[in-house]
Amino acid sequence: MKIVIAPDSFKENLTSLEVASELETGLRRVWPDAEYIKIPMADGGEGTVQSLVDATGGRIVKCAVTGPLGQKVLASYGLLGDGRTAVIEMAEASGLPLVPKPERDPLRATTYGTGELVADAINRGVEEIIVGLGGSATNDGGVGFAQALGVRFIDQNGAAITEPLGGGRLEDIHAIDTREMIPGLANVAISVACDVTNPYTGEKGASAVYGPQKGATPDMVQTLDRNLAYFAALIKRDLNRDIVEQPGAGAGGGLGGGLLAFTNATMKRGVELVVAATKLDAHMKGASLAITGEGRVDFQTAFGKTPAGVAACARRHGVPVVAIGGGLSDDAHGVFQHGIDAIETVTPSPLPLEVAMAKSREYLQNAGERLARLIVIGQRMAADASILVAEAPAPAATTPTSLDSAGPQSVVTQPMAKRNKPVKRFLRAKRVQGLTRAAVELSQRRQRLQPQT
Repeated sequence: MKIVIAPDSFKENLTSLEVASELETGLRRVWPDAEYIKIPMADGGEGTVQSLVDATGGRIVKCAVTGPLGQKVLASYGLLGDGRTAVIEMAEASGLPLVPKPERDPLRATTYGTGELVADAINRGVEEIIVGLGGSATNDGGVGFAQALGVRFIDQNGAAITEPLGGGRLEDIHAIDTREMIPGLANVAISVACDVTNPYTGEKGASAVYGPQKGATPDMVQTLDRNLAYFAALIKRDLNRDIVEQPGAGAGGGLGGGLLAFTNATMKRGVELVVAATKLDAHMKGASLAITGEGRVDFQTAFGKTPAGVAACARRHGVPVVAIGGGLSDDAHGVFQHGIDAIETVTPSPLPLEVAMAKSREYLQNAGERLARLIVIGQRMAADASILVAEAPAPAATTPTSLDSAGPQSVVTQPMAKRNKPVKRFLRAKRVQGLTRAAVELSQRRQRLQPQT
């Protein structure tokens, strides 16, 4: 029996690989001889670099780069096992946690450091770069990022602006010169992990929606939005690229738009990029069960998060999926309508968060064991039902599942029924059992009444 374990990280607690390893320990208590494939997953946000490095046998690269307010910070990115793909989270170099709350100022904050990470990856000879947007302190529209890649922004006197620019100085730019961009950038495929559709400007744009959480006052929001509109007009004039209404252009304080303007970037859902980078489809072939999870499972889990991406991959291969959450919300049952077949919680009872995190490894192991034991019970019930169906005069349609490789007691042939309705399948088996006994009794009675010859 082959089991694929592909969870997200439990934020601020365990990495994706650690979660998968603890679940495997619990599952082995019941299925010691099963084949376990651990695939650390993510959805393009925090933890994506570590998950992909763990999943592919890659390594972490550290660089001293320019922080959001011009300070030097030590940032890192992932170089995947193939040696040709880099994964960069903009929060590493341009993130909000890098700026103390009293000092947050999106008029000054720059994405220059994120551009330096991309430049370093290109200089190492990568052919593909995945950039995760999110958690930024910036609202510069990608201008700092572009500067770090060699784009020259010309002021009203015809001179290049040399200091890293923030969102408050976009109106100082009078022309864009891309002739000195770093060699090799045009030959690198850039994918942007972006799950939001915010445009560059306007009431749903970068400044209005995300500016306040980065320290922008209402007056600053108006200034930032006006400056992004001005910058977008320059991009259209000098680069012939219209980014204002592009979905996702407003992500990362407008870095989404900057990537579209200055590189060959394409926007993709984060979890889809991770599924492709980890080759999850190849691992899912021939699997009997897939287990995924995240820190909290709720109805939103079904929309763009890691469990949804794993479930979509599993469906392509006919593999049942269980999602395990550090906690379950009241609306978590909604995920059943989106390809997740069952859910399980890690914590055995309501607990304070700090207690649950302190004992998370033990709880994950126990959750894995509980899940395996429940499946074994289901296998036995389904096996009993299949025997009864085979004896009945008119057998019900049956559907074998891939769990039949687990051994004699786990042969699963079950009557056709709606998914996620195990009680109804059990009642159907009871009805078949009653019919079978009645048929046997009727046959015996007929034999007794027949005249002896």
